[in-house]
Amino acid sequence: MRVLPRLGRFLRLQVIWADAAYSGKLMSWALTTGGWLLQVVRRNPDSHQFEALHRRWVVEHTLAWLSRCRRLGKDYEELPETGETWVHIAMVHLMLKGPKPT
Repeated sequence: MRVLPRLGRFLRLQVIWADAAYSGKLMSWALTTGGWLLQVVRRNPDSHQFEALHRRWVVEHTLAWLSRCRRLGKDYEELPETGETWVHIAMVHLMLKGPKPT
């Protein structure tokens, strides 16, 4: 949860989507710290087959696109800030070029 305290930089942020595993402390933190609305993405408990969860699928796609960047394949960086910078560079490249069709 080292990323969460840095969310205060994003003034337009209103909603945080979270996996069901993070719904405990995260719920109270989001309300007390920033007044954000936390929406927990859960799958249907009656379903026993695969179903793509809407917001979770967005995250999975983003992580898959980032995995195409060779520099992010290994943890070469000594400082977390350097790794974060490389993620920003990879995302800028992705936004300028667009994802490859699968």
